[in-house]
Amino acid sequence: MKDSIKGLTLFAIVVSGIGFFTENAFAQERERIVRTVSSRPINQPEPATKDTQQPAVRPPLMQDISVQRGADAAYEPPSLVKKTVSTTALTSSIAASRSAYNPIVTSAMQKAIFQRLGIPYRYGSSGPNRYDCSGFVWAVFADAGIEFMRQSARSLWSISEPVFGDDRFKFGTLVFLNGLGHIGIVADENGFFHASSSKGITYSPFKGYWENRIVGFRRLNPIALTASETTTKPDNSRPETGESQK
Repeated sequence: MKDSIKGLTLFAIVVSGIGFFTENAFAQERERIVRTVSSRPINQPEPATKDTQQPAVRPPLMQDISVQRGADAAYEPPSLVKKTVSTTALTSSIAASRSAYNPIVTSAMQKAIFQRLGIPYRYGSSGPNRYDCSGFVWAVFADAGIEFMRQSARSLWSISEPVFGDDRFKFGTLVFLNGLGHIGIVADENGFFHASSSKGITYSPFKGYWENRIVGFRRLNPIALTASETTTKPDNSRPETGESQK
């Protein structure tokens, strides 16, 4: 009986020891886990992982960039107004400062010339269907209000005033050619209007055929023209010459 009691007592002690040991071990493990968790910062973001992907880099351009103008860059649209030698010359002398006369007379002379361009030549004629050189000059000035008796180029030379320098090339100035046998009206520094024996009323450049045939430049003097008592016919002793020699 005593041995049984002693055995039970020993068993109880062993069981108690095992339970105590197990509880202590569990408590220590629990404390370790709590400390491990609590040692970590609260609400602290996770450290970002390093992005190993490199940003895309555009390769450098190996060629210079230049702006190329198209083949039609220098193209200029054609003018809607057809240009002729005569209209170009008249346009260049529109301004009064480029004319030997006031704007009203200048405009009337330009209109008179335009109306007669292309009319055929006939010696001794003053229009309206044919003109010689002095007849053409007389008709143009008459339309502009500057009236004088119809006379030859030589007669007009004797009663006109000489001009020099830039005044020679003002619109309306008279140009005398072929030994005073031919006369025309200056358009500008490039040429003049006249009655050509081969082309009729036309514009001709100074450079070229007429360059060495110019005698001089003069301007009409209205007072001298009024007082003049010259004949109304061309001076037959020095017949007018057009471009028949050309």
